Amino acid sequence: MSKTILIADDEPNIVLSLEYLLEREGYRVLVARDGEEALQAIEREAPDLVLLDVMLPRASGYEVCERIRGNPSRSQLRIVMLTAKGREVEISKGIALGADAYVTKPFANRELLAQIRALLGD
Repeated sequence: MSKTILIADDEPNIVLSLEYLLEREGYRVLVARDGEEALQAIEREAPDLVLLDVMLPRASGYEVCERIRGNPSRSQLRIVMLTAKGREVEISKGIALGADAYVTKPFANRELLAQIRALLGD
């Protein structure tokens, strides 16, 4: 059974390219366009990994990450913060809130896939 990845991002071009890339690699892909939608999708679908933008409407990626980590039943969910916010303080905040990795935009597809594979044990 293929692993499921949730893309939580409000930029249509990024969602489209990530969706194509991940489906081509054999992953099942879900999409959420804001933080609240992401949290609902996580509860409903139990993905294996979340690609989480920091700047999301309705709940920031930081808030989503914190809420995921506050739920013991979601402790195995892997979180990759995927954002244009690349200052050291922002990266530190994402990791401190429980992100497993922090990737800044623009990113290389090959590097992102390597990070995903490593986190999912593929």
